[in-house]
Amino acid sequence: MNSNENNAGGSNSGTNAERLQKRLARAGVASRRAAEELITAGRVTVNGEVATLGRTVTPVDEVRVDGSLVETATTERVTFILHKPSGYVTTAHDELGRHTVMEAMPNVPGLHPVGRLDMDSEGLLLLTTDGDLTLTLTHPRYGHEKAYRAWTDGEYPPTQEELDGLIEGVLLEDGVAKAIDATPARVGAFVTIGDGRKRQVRRMLDAIGHPVVRLMRYRIGGLWLGDLEPGEYRELSERELYNLQNPDRVPPHVRERDERETMGRWG
Repeated sequence: MNSNENNAGGSNSGTNAERLQKRLARAGVASRRAAEELITAGRVTVNGEVATLGRTVTPVDEVRVDGSLVETATTERVTFILHKPSGYVTTAHDELGRHTVMEAMPNVPGLHPVGRLDMDSEGLLLLTTDGDLTLTLTHPRYGHEKAYRAWTDGEYPPTQEELDGLIEGVLLEDGVAKAIDATPARVGAFVTIGDGRKRQVRRMLDAIGHPVVRLMRYRIGGLWLGDLEPGEYRELSERELYNLQNPDRVPPHVRERDERETMGRWG
């Protein structure tokens, strides 16, 4: 049987073949989901032909996005933490001319945001050239915790009893949503979730009668925002990357220190 017969896109198959969206993610172009959107939009070519979903490629295939060659071997793996300011959109480009998070970052080929943070939200955002890291942090099966500080509107802040309802689960228009943890704060609450639906924390607090007027993400996994000011960023160390992905292995005294600093600043 000819080795091309089972290949949806016509590239040579074999042990080095991989899905096109995986190749794009590995090169740091975008997450796999975003790469699929690029392919669907007709912005990706393989050997000069417009690619379609299901295409597989090998190392000898020439892959381009918007005409620019995608290089996997030379992509430097680098990850930054940014204190995203409110009012910035979490995209590389914005058709409406709004400020994007990329304006706050150095010009690094392949750098892209990991997941999203709403335009009117602020706080910890990761940007990386590492497509595998993007997949690990955004795929639901990995369940990395995301912790938020919310400031709410109203005469009284939410009580612990009300916040316990978030842990038990509240019904939203896209299904039941549950918090991993939720505790009161001055004029608001601290809420930790394990998934990441659109505007989830805002909708959960609104469901118990406490609309959010300001929302800040201060932790993902074992990585904390720390003392970064809005608009500031820095490159993550190997240790921080490890803590990010392995929160259960962060030394207790380190977690307690980071939590104490966060609560002291934002509590």
